[in-house]
Amino acid sequence: MTGNRTARLGRVRKDPAYIRVALGVVLAFCAGDGPLLGEAPALRLRAIVVGAGATEGPFTIELLRWPTEAERSPLLAALSAPPPAPPAAAAAADSAAGRGGRAGRGGRGGRGGASPPNPLARLTAAVKAAPTLGFIWRDGVTGYSIKYAWRTPSTHGGTERIVLIIDRQLGVHAPGWPPASGAAADAEFTLIEIRVDAKGAGEGKTSLTTNIVADEVDQTLALEGYPSSPVLLKVTR
Repeated sequence: MTGNRTARLGRVRKDPAYIRVALGVVLAFCAGDGPLLGEAPALRLRAIVVGAGATEGPFTIELLRWPTEAERSPLLAALSAPPPAPPAAAAAADSAAGRGGRAGRGGRGGRGGASPPNPLARLTAAVKAAPTLGFIWRDGVTGYSIKYAWRTPSTHGGTERIVLIIDRQLGVHAPGWPPASGAAADAEFTLIEIRVDAKGAGEGKTSLTTNIVADEVDQTLALEGYPSSPVLLKVTR
């Protein structure tokens, strides 16, 4: 019996996902991104999937620390509306576009011919560049790196609002998992918005089925139309 357990443990430790997450934990501590040994994580939650046919989970959400404002800013800026250009700058841009007209008609082209990255591409790049703040574990093996975290007590019934972004699509390969739709179908990451009460019980919704927006009031990324979004996770402490 002991030999069987040892063999299974050996196979788990050779799993690429296990190795990737274990290495991430080591690097996070070496870089000073995590708590000191023996310290409790900044946030720990459990989540199970709800919905017909879903078999993924349960998940353990473990945040090592909350990010600084400087670490969150690039992700928020990726979706925030850019400020309008000053009239002089706009006129100069129009003039430059006119001078480059020959390139636009099939000439050799220039730097002005490239389209700027769309918001989803900007956010994807910002997520990849962000430090790892913690992990979401499934069965203690498969892990997702948390790249963004934010929270605030809500004014609605004493509910706490938590927003996380992980580096991959949550449960994308799991049997019965709801397929991503809309812009999220092409996203390499997942935003998870959670609402929990004072006892730590609540729900979680994700960007797999709902668009991501910049909440300019609370200065965070969030789900568009959270109240009407489908619930995917049941959350507890």
